[in-house]
Amino acid sequence: MTNLLERILPTVQKPARYVGGEYNQIVKKKEDVRVRVAFCFPDTYELGMSNVGMRILYGVMNEMPQVWCERVFAPWGDMEEAMRKHCLPLWALEIQDPEKEFDMIAFTVGYEMSYTNILNMLQLSGVPLRAADRDGLKNLVFAGGACVYNPEPLADFVDLFSLGEGEEITVEILSLYDRAKQEGWEKARFLRAAADIPGVYVPSLYVHHYNEDGTLQKIEPLDGVPAVVTKRIVQDLDKAYFPTKQIVPSTEIVHDRSNLELFRGCIRGCRFCQAGFCYRPIRSKSPDVLCEQAEACLEDSGNHEITLASLSSSDYRHLEPLTNRIIDYCTPRKINLSLPSLRADNFSRELMMKLQKVRKSGLTFAPEAGTQRLRDVINKNVTEEEILTTCATAFSGGWNNVKLYFMLGLPTETDEDVLGIAELVYKIIGVWKETAGNKKRGLSINLSTAYFVPKPFTPFQWVQQITPEEYMRRVWLLKSAIKSKSVDYRYHGSDLSRLEAVLARGDRRLGAVMEKAVEFGARLDGWDEYFENDAWMRAFDACGVDPAFYCREYGLDEVLPWDSISVGVSRRFFQKEYEKACRGEVTKDCRQGCNGCGANCLGKEGKCDE
Repeated sequence: MTNLLERILPTVQKPARYVGGEYNQIVKKKEDVRVRVAFCFPDTYELGMSNVGMRILYGVMNEMPQVWCERVFAPWGDMEEAMRKHCLPLWALEIQDPEKEFDMIAFTVGYEMSYTNILNMLQLSGVPLRAADRDGLKNLVFAGGACVYNPEPLADFVDLFSLGEGEEITVEILSLYDRAKQEGWEKARFLRAAADIPGVYVPSLYVHHYNEDGTLQKIEPLDGVPAVVTKRIVQDLDKAYFPTKQIVPSTEIVHDRSNLELFRGCIRGCRFCQAGFCYRPIRSKSPDVLCEQAEACLEDSGNHEITLASLSSSDYRHLEPLTNRIIDYCTPRKINLSLPSLRADNFSRELMMKLQKVRKSGLTFAPEAGTQRLRDVINKNVTEEEILTTCATAFSGGWNNVKLYFMLGLPTETDEDVLGIAELVYKIIGVWKETAGNKKRGLSINLSTAYFVPKPFTPFQWVQQITPEEYMRRVWLLKSAIKSKSVDYRYHGSDLSRLEAVLARGDRRLGAVMEKAVEFGARLDGWDEYFENDAWMRAFDACGVDPAFYCREYGLDEVLPWDSISVGVSRRFFQKEYEKACRGEVTKDCRQGCNGCGANCLGKEGKCDE
C-alpha cells in the first residue's frame, strides 16, 4: 500500500472498502503469470462483494495458472474526491497496483444505472474512455452481465462483450488473449479472432445505419462475423465451477452470508421479467451437490446465514428434501437458512416453520398487479385467492410482517387496477384480523411500488413507458386510497426509472450522452445521495438527443438495437406473448408443457431440465 493511500484512508468512510487483505483473497507472484485481469464491479465494495457472479468468475479466472484476477470497486464520493485531489489512480485490492497496469479490464454489469460508474472508473484509472482511443492489447476492456444483452449504449467504450453465463466463455477469451499477447498480435486481429468465439460480440465489427426519423434501418456485420451472436450457457451446473472457498469481507456488506444457486432459468414466463427469459433454459443442481457446497461454504467462511437463491426458489423440484438436509446441518450450529423469491401459489407453512427455527424473518411476496385482469396481462399466474390463502397460512403461523411488491405503469393498466392494489392490501389486513395467531405485536405491511421499465428480450420490449407525470399521478391515487396505519407505502423515484428505461432500450447514440453526463458529474446513479437528473438532462440537451425517443412505443417490425443478439428465445415467441397480453390471455408455465419459446435449443439434447 502506498504511503499516500495510508494517509488518505483515515479521512474517508469505511476505509476497509479499499485495502484488501481479506481471508481467501488470491495473491499470485507477477512473474508466475502472463495475463493480469482487473475485475471491476461498477459500484461500491458492499454491493460487489455480495454479487454471486463476481465471486464465481473471480475463482474461474484465478483457477487458470497463467492468469491473475484482482478486484476493483467504484470508490464512494469522499474517496473519489481525495483521489482526484492527490492524483491517486484507481487500484486493485489484492496488492494495490493501479488498474492501468493490467492487461485486461473486465466489468460485470447488472444494472443500467451503473453505466456512468464504468466511465468514471476508467477515468480514475487514467485509461482512455473510448475503445477506439486504446491502441494495442494493453487495457483491453470487456464486459458481461445481465445488462449487456443490449450492449449498444456501451459500444463506444467496451472492446468486446461476453454474452450469457461466464464460466466457460471467460476461459476461452483469456486463453485467446494469452496467445495473442505471446505472439504479439495487433488489437484488430485479436478482436476479429475473439468474434469467432460463440457468445462474443465485438461492437466495432457491426455498423448501425439509421433512418431519417432516428429509428434503426439495419445492422451491418463486417468481415464475416455472425449477423446474430447467441448467448452462452453452462449445460451441467453440477460440474460447473463453484467457489466453496470464498473471500470473507473485512467489513459489512449488503448480503453478508453464503449463497447457493439452486437452478438457472425460470418456468414461469412473467412478461415483464427480463431475467426470466434471458436465463432460459432451466438447469438445476442436484441436492447432493448443493448440500456438499453448502457445508463447504459455511465451514470455510464461518457465516451464520445461508440463502438458497434462484429466480423462483420455491419452484426447485427437490426443495423439501434439500432443506431438510441443510436444516439438520444448520440448526445445531445456529445457522439461519433463508429462502427468498417465494411464490404465493406454492407457499408451504411446514417449510417456512422449518426455515425459521433459528430466526423468524418477514415474508415477501410480489403480486406485481392489484387486479386479476392485470395479473393475467403480465402472466403472473397467481390468483387473489392464492395470495390471501398464503397470508392466512403465514399469519396463523405467527408471522406479522409482510412485504408486498407491485408495479405501476404496466401495459393496459387503468385506475381500477391501481386502486385494486389498495383493495388487495385491505383484504390482507382483514385476513390478519381473522387468522393471526399473535395479535399483540400488530400487523406490519411494507408496500412498495416500482415504475414499470420495459426491457429488451421480454414480450413488453416494444411498449411505451408511461410518463413520469402519469406515474406520479398513479402513485398519489394509490396513496390516497391507503389510510391504515399498518401500511408503510414507499415508491420508486420517477426520474431514475425513466432514465433506466432510456438506457435499457437505448442505442449507440447514448455513448456521447453518457460521456457528457460524467463530465457534468453523473456517477453512483443508483444511490439517492448522488443521482443528479439535471446532469443527465443537460447531457441529453448538449448532445441533441431526446430521451423520450427511447421510452416511446417501438414498432413490432422495427429493427431494434439489440437485434444482433440472441438469448435463445425467438422474436416470434415474444410477439405472440405480447399479443396474448393485449388479449389478457395467460400462458401456462413450463412444467405444464413446452410453450415453444426456442430456448430449449440451447439445452442438452435440445430440451430443458423441466
